[in-house]
Amino acid sequence: MKKLIAVAASVLAVASVLVGFQITGPNASQDSASALSGSQFDPGNIIPDSEFYNGGGMSETAIQTFLNAQIGTCSSSSCLNVGRYSLNSHGADAMCNAVAGGTSLSAAQIIARVGAACGINPKVILVTLQKEQALINGGTARNPSAAVLSRAMGYACPDSANGGCDPAYSGVGNQVFWASWQWKRYGNPAGTSNYFTWFGPGANRNVQYNPNAACGTKSVYIQNKATAALYYYTPYTPNQAALNNLYGTGDGCSAYGNRNFWRLYNDWFGVSTADNPFGGIDAKQYGPGYVQVGGWAIDPNDKAATVQVQWYSDGKLLGTLPANASRPDVGRAYPGAGNNHGILNTLTVGGGTHSICAVGVNIGSGSNAQIGQCVTVAVSTGSPIGGMDVSSPSAGTIAVGGWTIDPDTAASISVDVYVDGRNRGRSVANASRPDVGRVYANYGNAHGIATTVSASAGTHQVCVYGLNATGPGGSTNLGCRSVTVADASPFGGMDVTTSGSTATVNGWTIDPDTTAPVQIALTVDGVAMGTSTANATRGDIGRVYPKYGAKHGINVSYDLRQGAHTICVTAKNVGGGSDTALGCDTATIAANSSPFGGMDAASPAAGRVQVNGWTIDPDQQKTAIRVDTYLDGVGVASGPANAARADVGRIYPAAGSAHGINQSFAARAGSHTVCSYAINVGAGKNVLLGCQAVTVG
Repeated sequence: MKKLIAVAASVLAVASVLVGFQITGPNASQDSASALSGSQFDPGNIIPDSEFYNGGGMSETAIQTFLNAQIGTCSSSSCLNVGRYSLNSHGADAMCNAVAGGTSLSAAQIIARVGAACGINPKVILVTLQKEQALINGGTARNPSAAVLSRAMGYACPDSANGGCDPAYSGVGNQVFWASWQWKRYGNPAGTSNYFTWFGPGANRNVQYNPNAACGTKSVYIQNKATAALYYYTPYTPNQAALNNLYGTGDGCSAYGNRNFWRLYNDWFGVSTADNPFGGIDAKQYGPGYVQVGGWAIDPNDKAATVQVQWYSDGKLLGTLPANASRPDVGRAYPGAGNNHGILNTLTVGGGTHSICAVGVNIGSGSNAQIGQCVTVAVSTGSPIGGMDVSSPSAGTIAVGGWTIDPDTAASISVDVYVDGRNRGRSVANASRPDVGRVYANYGNAHGIATTVSASAGTHQVCVYGLNATGPGGSTNLGCRSVTVADASPFGGMDVTTSGSTATVNGWTIDPDTTAPVQIALTVDGVAMGTSTANATRGDIGRVYPKYGAKHGINVSYDLRQGAHTICVTAKNVGGGSDTALGCDTATIAANSSPFGGMDAASPAAGRVQVNGWTIDPDQQKTAIRVDTYLDGVGVASGPANAARADVGRIYPAAGSAHGINQSFAARAGSHTVCSYAINVGAGKNVLLGCQAVTVG
C-alpha cells in the first residue's frame, strides 16, 4: 500500500507542484541577488547523490538556526521553528536505521533524527517542506494551520484522493519520516523488491510535463538515483515556459515541483549540479587483490574534454585516472561530446569486501561530483571463486554444475564433490562457460563444473569445493545445495490367478538403470522357488514407459496342492538402488481328491525307455502312489512313485519329497507312444500324468 500511495503522493499534493512560490521574508533580497537561470536546470541531474543521501548534511543546531532565520517571528506556536511535534519510534529496516520517537520534539530534532537514520540530507527535507507547503519561508510559515502541518511533506496525498491525504501519515513527524523512508525505497535497496524501475538511472525515460497527458513528455536521460527519486515523488519535469520564468509561473502545461526543488536547494544551500561532472560506474573482481572498474564520465563545462576521476575504496583515495576509453554509446547519447569518455582501469584494493566510489574532478564552474553510485565488490586474495548448482536428471544420479576460477592462474582447477559430508570424487572444472569467460576475460571459458555422482533415493546435501591450485589462499566452499534423488531401485507390481491346481504369477517390473528385462525371485509359502526373467510382452507397460519397451512382463506358473498359498515376488536390482519387493498375493487351490503331477519319457540307451516325473494323491499326501506306464497301449511298467524329488518337497512340504517316478523298460527300435497314469488311492479317480512320443534306437 505504501508503494502505491507514495508513487502518486506528490503528483498534485498541494499547490506547490503547479504554482511557483515566491520567496518572501527576511532573506528575499539575498535570494534574488543570487537567482539562478532556467538554462542551468538539468532535468537528468537535479541533485547529486552525494548531496541528496548525505544524512549528516546539517546538525540539529544548524537546522534550528536555519529555521529561525527563514521563518522569523512566528504569529503562533505552530511554526516549525517554535512548535512541538510527535514522532513515532521506528525499528530498523532496509530503508532506515532505527529512529527514536517522542511526543514533544522540535522540528529540528525530528529532521536531524530522520535524516541521519534514513540517510537523507536534512536540506532535502527542508526544501521539500517549503516546496510542498511553504512552511519555511513566507506568510504560511509564520502561522501554519493544523491542516497544512498534517500534510507537511505532501506524502500520501495523491491526485486520486481529490486533494485528500491518508490520515495514517498525518502530522509533521509522520510526514518527515515516511517521505524520507520512501525516497530510500525508490532506490530498491537490498532486502526489497526491484519495484521502482520506470525512472531508473542510466537510461532515457519519458517524463510528463504536466498531469494532463495531452501536454506531452520529455525524454530525459536520468543520471543518478537521487534524480530518479525526485521524479518518483513528483513525476513531472518543467517545460520551457516554467524555466523561462524560474521564479514565477509558466503556462497551462507547466508543472513546478522539481523546478522549485532545484531552485530552492541551490538558492538556499549554493549547490548547483548543472556544471558538475556526471556519469556512471561499475566494478568487478579482476584478479587476486584487485578490481576492474568501468563506466563513463562527462563534464558539462567541456563535454569533449577528458574527465579525471578520483577512485576511492572504503573512503580511502586510491588515485586519479582519466576517463578516456572509447564508449560509442556515450557518444550517441551526448552528441558533440565524442566517444572517448569511458572508464576502463584496474585498482589494487586487497582482499575482502570493498565499497568502490568515483568522483569526477570538475574542470570549470561547478564542483567535483560523485560519478554514479558506489559499488560493493568482494575481492579474492587468491582462493578460488565461483558458484555451484545441482540437479537429479535421472534416478540414482546427481548432476553438479557451476564454475570456479583460481585467481592466480588461468588454468582449469579441480573440484571435490561431497554428498552428505562424504567426498564422492574429484574432477576438473574445465567445461566451457562462455558467460564466465566474458566476465573474467583474462581467464578464458574453460572453468565450468560438469560432473555426476551416484546417490540413493531421497534428499541429500551436496557441497562443492574449489581446490586452490597455486599461490596464496586455500580451498573454497563454492556452495551447498539440497537435491532430491529419485529411487533407482526396480518398480512394478504383481498378482496371482489360479486354474485348477495351477497358480500363475502375473505382473511387470522395470529397473530404471537398464532397459533390459529384470530378474525376479519368487517364494511360495516362504520357500524359495528360484529366479525367473520378467521378459513377457506387456504392450500396456511399453506404452506407459516407452523408453524401456514392452518386454518387462512377469508370467510364471506353479502346480500347488489343495489349500491357500502365499506367493511373493522380488525384483532384483542391477544398478544404483536395492532389490524391490513387488508384493505378495494369495492363491487358493480348490479341493481335488485325484492325483496330480507330471511325467516325461526318453530313450537314454538303445532298446530301452526311461520314464521320470512325479505325482501326489491329495488324500494320502505322504504315500508313494502307484504309477502304471503303457507303451503303445500295452502295460509295461508299474510301481510306486517313491524316488526322491527335493524340488517337489520344497513346493509341497506337507507331502515330502518321496514322490518321484523312476521307471525303465525294454522296447524295440522305432517310434512309440508312452503314457503314465497315477493310480488313485482314495476318493477321486486315476489321472493321466501325460503321454509322450519316444524314438528308441
